[in-house]
Amino acid sequence: MRSGRRHTGRSERHLRPDRTRQRVAPWRAAVTLGVTGLFALTACGTDVDDITAGPGKGWPVAFHDARNSGTTPVTGSRALGLDWTRPVGGPIAAPVTVGPDGQLFVTTRTDSPCTLFSFQMGTGRKRFCNPLGPSAIAAASAVDGGTNIYVGDDGGMNSFNALGQPRWRTPVAGVPVSVQFTGDSNVLSVTQSGQVDVLSRQTGERVVSTYQLLGEPDPLENPGLNRPPDGQGLEDCATGGPQCPVANVSAVDRETGRFYATVWRPGEGTAELVALTYGDKAVREDWRAAMLTGGSATSPALSADGSTVYVGDNSGRLIAVDTADGRTVWSRDVGFPLRGSISVADGLLVPSGDDGHLMAVRDNGDSSEIAWERKDLALRGRPVQTAGGTGYAVSTLGGALTLITFDTETGGTVDSDELPGAQGTTESISVGAEGEVVVASKIGELFVFKPEA
Repeated sequence: MRSGRRHTGRSERHLRPDRTRQRVAPWRAAVTLGVTGLFALTACGTDVDDITAGPGKGWPVAFHDARNSGTTPVTGSRALGLDWTRPVGGPIAAPVTVGPDGQLFVTTRTDSPCTLFSFQMGTGRKRFCNPLGPSAIAAASAVDGGTNIYVGDDGGMNSFNALGQPRWRTPVAGVPVSVQFTGDSNVLSVTQSGQVDVLSRQTGERVVSTYQLLGEPDPLENPGLNRPPDGQGLEDCATGGPQCPVANVSAVDRETGRFYATVWRPGEGTAELVALTYGDKAVREDWRAAMLTGGSATSPALSADGSTVYVGDNSGRLIAVDTADGRTVWSRDVGFPLRGSISVADGLLVPSGDDGHLMAVRDNGDSSEIAWERKDLALRGRPVQTAGGTGYAVSTLGGALTLITFDTETGGTVDSDELPGAQGTTESISVGAEGEVVVASKIGELFVFKPEA
């Protein structure tokens, strides 16, 4: 593995790196059924909860916070310069998380035993790499205030400290595609097979009994039922297809304990948005709404006041849902397939995708309107918003993937910086505590930009 290469200057047009990239290798999976939870295995840890969790600084979970807002309170810079770039050695299929001190975490699949990588924001140097199961590439991760990392793999949820030393591992059924922090600072894990667990951040022990989104299997009806392979269905998760029952990262209201998941039950024609609550020493289901035509296209995202949850389906609709009862408040066909996430800030929604264009939708309460559209900017990934009315998105300009800095109120381009040598599309944009912008390409390369002013 090569160390990070530092660059100076705002425009990547002056950079001519000579690098070879590894393309995404195809991998397949099949549908899974809900199965019973397994007992936790614990390693190092304490009974004292003295490590903060939650939004904090950096980019601690897949879409920044428990709400999946895709928005940071850090004021985004409007003058960025490429600082360094490096390959990770394999494809990237889950967002990069950033700890409070700027430590980056990313999962991949390589020919070496390493699957979980950590890099330093300031230099791009590798801090550690750890072996995990091959399905870790599709698992979400989360970082707490002590820079402890929580990430799933085949049949387990794992925790490591900032040096990569193992803290604990808890067996689960499937692969945790959703990892969040609850209001009482525990870890909420949801696997693609529908197993929901709330785990102690310190020990990995289950705080409440496991909950199955697909229901518990009946041993009398299926006496010979075997546990399916943990990675089954993962291939469909990227598009919310029927072979992946739970495809997305749950959105959590940390004040109330309510969280939202997308679920496609085997044999059903439509996927559902499901509301659950963690509290009173249990997880309970509040409501289900079968509304996601063709499956879920995005992770759910909550409004700041928790009254509305937004979600996209595979028919191209952006849907606003009343969190009280699952009632659809409004829906809008955005004109292209949504994919991945929705950035939400002050009622302004910026959807993501690889086949659409940069645009913003305004939530007017009981209706919506197009705030602005940039049909000249083809999306190649997931836009994010920052404080100060600044957003970032990746588009194609002149045949090259380019980081676009835009004004969130008008959609106007403020700055553009090429991703040198990048191909295809991107998996994520993450923003660090000091305004650093981290872009991860799906073929497996990191690009880190830093404010120039």
